[in-house]
Amino acid sequence: MLRLTLAKRTALIFFLAVAAFYLYGLGQMPLIGPDEPRYAEVAREMNVRGDMVTPTLGGHTWFEKPALLYWMMIGSYRLFGVSEWAARLGPALCGLFTIYLIYWMGRRVERATEDEERASGLGLWSGLAFASSAGAIGFSRSATFDIVLTMTLTLALVSFFISEIETDGVKRRLWLAGFYVAVGASLLAKGLVGIVIPFAVLAVYYALRRKWPDKRILVSVGWGIPLAVAVAALWYAPVIARHGWAFINEFIIQHHFARFVSNKYHHPQPFYFYVPIIILLCLPWSAFLLAGLFRTRRWRWREETVESKFRVFTLAGFIAPIIFFSFSGSKLPGYVLPSLPGAAFLIGERLTRFVRDGEGKTTIRLTGLILIALALSGAVYATRIGGVTMICALAVAAPAVLIGVLAIVLKKRALRVELMCSAMFISIALVLSCAINPLVGRESVRDLMQMASARGYTTTPVFYMLASDRTAEFYAGGRLGYQPDGEPFRFDGADEVADAARARGGTALVLIPTEWEKHLTDYLRIETEKIGDNGVLSLFAIRVR
Repeated sequence: MLRLTLAKRTALIFFLAVAAFYLYGLGQMPLIGPDEPRYAEVAREMNVRGDMVTPTLGGHTWFEKPALLYWMMIGSYRLFGVSEWAARLGPALCGLFTIYLIYWMGRRVERATEDEERASGLGLWSGLAFASSAGAIGFSRSATFDIVLTMTLTLALVSFFISEIETDGVKRRLWLAGFYVAVGASLLAKGLVGIVIPFAVLAVYYALRRKWPDKRILVSVGWGIPLAVAVAALWYAPVIARHGWAFINEFIIQHHFARFVSNKYHHPQPFYFYVPIIILLCLPWSAFLLAGLFRTRRWRWREETVESKFRVFTLAGFIAPIIFFSFSGSKLPGYVLPSLPGAAFLIGERLTRFVRDGEGKTTIRLTGLILIALALSGAVYATRIGGVTMICALAVAAPAVLIGVLAIVLKKRALRVELMCSAMFISIALVLSCAINPLVGRESVRDLMQMASARGYTTTPVFYMLASDRTAEFYAGGRLGYQPDGEPFRFDGADEVADAARARGGTALVLIPTEWEKHLTDYLRIETEKIGDNGVLSLFAIRVR
């Protein structure tokens, strides 16, 4: 009893520490890339209009993704105001809830295993493996849909597996209903993959066990699919009623089928792309993942024990998304994030055996070396390419290097694992404190737009010239000029910029690649005032003569 109490306290302390880390510094980094600024702006426009149905970008309908992330952002905006922190809060909470689901399912398997002592620690180590992985940390701090989908799919699969091992008939049906409700939420999280992936996982699970689903599962499809559709209809019904074929064509045909079967959206990758990607997402625990996969050859695949079912279900949850997205004509790293919870369980089982029996000493030493290599390579990159000071780079790398060494030489097994989890959290927190602005400052126009506002250009329209940066879609605050097709204006010449500025009062802000400034400043029909540059783009205020 004392040991169980201590285990619960340890888990609580670690979860609170993880929660503090996941919520720390969400606003330190500007919104970057093509997706974060657009999604945050879509949510802001929906919030301003008070419209929870129609996503718009620059006033044009934007049917690329469903509404669940936008709803999270809108709720956060209303509570905390519009900011990077508010835009990322929903994904961070989704990451935390996924960690809890992994921990809780692991604990449930521990209690259901005949030899509970043998499985003790599975929930804790699996949860920590996910929480400290590069993929979970990165995507939980990003205002994108991938971690939201991962959370809803994890909820669905956890609910299904609990229904598999539950002995009470009523509870089994309730958990099975929870599976379909979560599938409906997954449809709201990222579209049709929300129903394809969970059923793909089940298909792989039963195929690996070489068994058909029992009658209870087959019958549940008749009432479960309508339940999932009813949940998804919270958004799909009103948006289809309002926009009809325009929505169906853009959202389903273009952004689902065309994206999957073609390279229309210009993200081609080789078929094996997701094999190295999932290994990178699991860092620093990649060696434990490979060790877990290697051990599958010793499994008893058809046994009816909870432990055997759990192993096969975990493997199915890991490989099904990888297989599915490997056939897609468009591949991005975040697509395969739903495989990470399955990977965390495979890693967690190996960590459990290491802590309990010392099995995997070579693997833990290799993980320590991986941690050291990550820290040193990151420091070299940050100083040589990222513009980070040597003092900051050393401060970030030092804890990871030290802990990597300790992981190799220490004798206390649980402490070695806990220290390596802590190393990831400490290093990322230090990056946010002193290195993030030099590293990503060139990727965003946030600071440039703030400089313009400080000079009084708070309502001035914004245009691109010879540039296609997306971050202004959020930081221009609705002032960016858009074409009828919903794309921002991208002018090729200063005469076009002057004409657009004249049509809007004679003054404008112009974003242009720094190397091509003269294409704007040498044009005699306008007066130019340089606001600043981020090393890639320059921002000018122009006035038509």
